[in-house]
Amino acid sequence: MSSQQLEARIPADKLGQRLDAVLAELFSDYSRSRIQDWIKAGKVALDGQLQSKPNMKVLGGEKVVLQAEIEEEIEYQAQDIPLDIVYEDADILVINKPAGLVVHPGAGNPDGTLLNALLYHDERLREVPRAGIVHRLDKETTGLMVVAKTVPAQTHLVEQLQRHAVERVYDAIVVGRMISGGTINKPIGRHPTDRKRMAVIATGGGKPAVSHYRVLERFREHTHVRVQLETGRTHQIRVHMSYLGFPLVGDPVYGGRLRIPQQMLPEFADFLRGFKRQALHAGQLSLTHPVSGKVMKWKAPMPDDMLALIDVLRDDMDDFHAMQDDLGYDDYDYDDGVEVEWVTDADIPQE
Repeated sequence: MSSQQLEARIPADKLGQRLDAVLAELFSDYSRSRIQDWIKAGKVALDGQLQSKPNMKVLGGEKVVLQAEIEEEIEYQAQDIPLDIVYEDADILVINKPAGLVVHPGAGNPDGTLLNALLYHDERLREVPRAGIVHRLDKETTGLMVVAKTVPAQTHLVEQLQRHAVERVYDAIVVGRMISGGTINKPIGRHPTDRKRMAVIATGGGKPAVSHYRVLERFREHTHVRVQLETGRTHQIRVHMSYLGFPLVGDPVYGGRLRIPQQMLPEFADFLRGFKRQALHAGQLSLTHPVSGKVMKWKAPMPDDMLALIDVLRDDMDDFHAMQDDLGYDDYDYDDGVEVEWVTDADIPQE
């Protein structure tokens, strides 16, 4: 546990305002919820008197002493796990996460996670809750993540995420030939019968979730789309795309049955069958630096497996067009048959 004593004088114009609200303004490096916890724990004194009620009204002019205590992540061990660091300064760290790396220890993954790697990279991250992690990517999703290196930086980044001021843009390869882009605004919550999954919840219980998507390239039975998140719900892109009928290639949870285009060459079909993770990459990240106030933006190219997937789908389309030309066909109906019929996930509630 690390501790720091903070002192200030409550301005006279704060008469009648809540204690927690005033302290959140005076000590803006810390969140209001954290300050509330400190008040309840008896870590705040006004004119020498300990306080315990966050909603008490201040008079103005009181001297406040706050004993800020931050729990260290002593239960997690530092592990020498390579990190692809895109950017680092005294306040933040931006990494390009590979597929297969779990972000935070949990059931089935007690170690070997990004958190363990961060503690090895910088032991001072033990002083920051969750080693500075402010958002997550699924285990098999690749791409950019920002990590806070100090408590004040973490507070500011969380606040940006809460007001949707952090721009996160993803590349995804979906099953099906999407005609155009759009926006899906459907709440997401726990699946009503499978608590390990998420789902679009049509009638209450879900949290607001908004995804904007546009088509980058169409193939015979697949589409390369770019998705910008307005919110950040668990599995949001995977759930929203599946709800639309365009699940991600390789998604083991929301993907349904494999779809192989008609007359695809065996080597191309084998590649599709062997793509065992959701084809999703967080390729762009933009935010306001928590200390300098400068708007910063990073990009990370798609990983080799997704680039190879796109190459296979392009080659398949070229090969099929060449075959149609040889047979004398002028055009091809892209919605024609497939070897395995696509089945929409019937468990996801529909409106």
